[in-house]
Amino acid sequence: MRFRRIWMSLVSLLGCIVPLLGQDSLSVRGALDDTLMLRNSTVTARSREQKLREGAFAVGALNIRLQASTLQSLTQAIDRTAGIRIREEGGVGSEFDLSINGMSGNSIRYFLDGMPLDAKGTGMTLANLPVNIIDRVEIYKGVIPASFGSDALGGAVNIITNRRNRNYLDFSYGFGSFHTHKADFNAQYTGKKTGIILKPVISASYSKNNYIMRDVKVRNEEHTAFVIKDLPRFHDDYLSLFGQLEAGVADRSWADAFFVSASVAMIDKDIQTGATQDHVIGMAERHSRAVNVAARYEKADFLTEGLQLLATVSQTWDHSQTIDTTYRRYYWDGTYIDGSYSEIRGRGKTWRHYRRPLTVVRANLNYRFAEGHDLALNYLLNRAGNRQEDAWDTEFEPTSDMLAKHIISLSYDQSLLGGRLNNAFFVKDFVNHLKIGQRELPSTTGADKVTGSDTQNYLGGGVGSRYLFLDELAVKGSYEHSIRLPISREVLGNGSTIYANVALKPEISENFNLGLFGTFDLGGGHTISYEANGFVRLVDNYIRATVLETESMMQYVNVDAVHIKGVDGEIRYDWAGKLHIAANASYDDSRDMRKYTQSGDLSVTYRNRTPNRPWAYANTEVSYTFHQVGLRDSRLRLSCDYQWVHWFYLTWEAFGSAGTKSKVPSQHITNASLLYSWRGGRYNLSLECTNLLNALAFDNYRLQKPGRAFFLKFRLFL
Repeated sequence: MRFRRIWMSLVSLLGCIVPLLGQDSLSVRGALDDTLMLRNSTVTARSREQKLREGAFAVGALNIRLQASTLQSLTQAIDRTAGIRIREEGGVGSEFDLSINGMSGNSIRYFLDGMPLDAKGTGMTLANLPVNIIDRVEIYKGVIPASFGSDALGGAVNIITNRRNRNYLDFSYGFGSFHTHKADFNAQYTGKKTGIILKPVISASYSKNNYIMRDVKVRNEEHTAFVIKDLPRFHDDYLSLFGQLEAGVADRSWADAFFVSASVAMIDKDIQTGATQDHVIGMAERHSRAVNVAARYEKADFLTEGLQLLATVSQTWDHSQTIDTTYRRYYWDGTYIDGSYSEIRGRGKTWRHYRRPLTVVRANLNYRFAEGHDLALNYLLNRAGNRQEDAWDTEFEPTSDMLAKHIISLSYDQSLLGGRLNNAFFVKDFVNHLKIGQRELPSTTGADKVTGSDTQNYLGGGVGSRYLFLDELAVKGSYEHSIRLPISREVLGNGSTIYANVALKPEISENFNLGLFGTFDLGGGHTISYEANGFVRLVDNYIRATVLETESMMQYVNVDAVHIKGVDGEIRYDWAGKLHIAANASYDDSRDMRKYTQSGDLSVTYRNRTPNRPWAYANTEVSYTFHQVGLRDSRLRLSCDYQWVHWFYLTWEAFGSAGTKSKVPSQHITNASLLYSWRGGRYNLSLECTNLLNALAFDNYRLQKPGRAFFLKFRLFL
């Protein structure tokens, strides 16, 4: 208090002297006033997510910490991002398709801490990855940094796991509608003497997925005609188990981080439908088991000052089997008639085994040779095998295929003008090696066109730039000549509902992005941030999934040329960390630009919009957080979100008359949630309601999504 009185006396004295010193001394008083104002000012800093959005590339970032205390999957959080649309084929554990600015499916790559996510097993996806281990998600739109060493064409999703320095224990259990249960456990322990860090992860998910299917066709009691009914879904059980143990050390003289890990993933899934819900399946199943071992090493000032090394190696043994040994045709009430063909393929009985060993090696060398100047060399090896055999069909000849990719990239990053101008330049070399051994259904799979092995080489590159005029206004743009090599799922099929297409060609695209963004600080804790992006994708050999209607099987095929252009935008409002409002909208126009068929005739689908793909959609979200509600150090967060999707045609616009064309209707989905935490986030309880208004909604190929559902989850974090 004495110091405060002395300081205030000095300020008063100087306040009397300053006017006597003349006009030039006004700056002194201003400085003193500013000094006094600091006592009531608020220091703010950009979050990691905001810094990422302000980079040279078009990228979205999500903080997943709150998501960890709810039962929602990662796909549900990502689906509310501007320019992103996720379509699921059913309930928990179903296949899904993620679209970024009009590009979707396997044009999007998924990473876990920079490593391909499928290294954890082909069954591990965004839908069943334990949310509790995730810190944030980075979503790159179109152009992605060369450091990933990826051939993604439409974008990438990079999941960043928690990197806490302290010991902790995190356990959660949730349950809800359709007999859904989910439990997660992860922890970290550091030995006091050895310094060895242990990170165990255990996750389990189960659901019967027995939600109501509305307006489905079944036989009447006399089996003389068909009637329309609402019936519970059957034969759609899903079970997922995942366990991992990571051990290593950090902050050593020889390594900033060195960790080894081992994981096991197990997934059992009943197959309910074919590619369309008119094809009902009642006995077929899919099972997958995957074991992974991996190691990563990080070191700054490696060999010389300014050189940073990041190296990872991973080996996965993945074994899946599809059991299709029943000659039956099912209806939605569970009844069936005996037939002469199997349920999935409509052919002979099969019990197919697929062994897909996967080797991934990634190395990144980054050299900072001057302040704001970085040069990086990246290498990625992705080698996937595909060995097939059949335990039922004695006439099937075991086969062995192999798909290997080598991707080498060189990049140069600049930060100039005090960080206002950021530039990124990169070149990539893609080497694709394919060895085909399968000969099943050669006219369908293309095996009659491709024999033995084949190696192809492609070059790509790009540039990105961002200039910050003000906090309220910044502009960024990027361009890439990109090559996307087909993945094993597209080339070799999935063993159940997708045929192989070994003659599939790589996609080649010219990607352009241009965006504006900024943040307004309105004072009093009120901030408004915005982002708007425009994009163009000029794609040759565009890969899209088609449905073979007679068999209800899918297959990936090339479309000669597809042009995609569009815009997306988002605006976010925040008041003192209590009230949060966000809204975004997206529009993309994807057209078939193949003017002539192979016979020289004018293509009937020329300039048609690409079918079975949403092209206009929007999201809004509102949340409010109350503090100190009831228990000590507590928070109550109420939130509600709404999603709208415009209707779209199921097939090409040129096919059929306007009144008879199949289309997926518009969707209006509302979700609500309540999250209560106390003791500083140590205890958390959430209640959620998805599809609050019980709207009828569809996704891929008019597959029904679940109706209204309720979920309750408890989380303990120590």
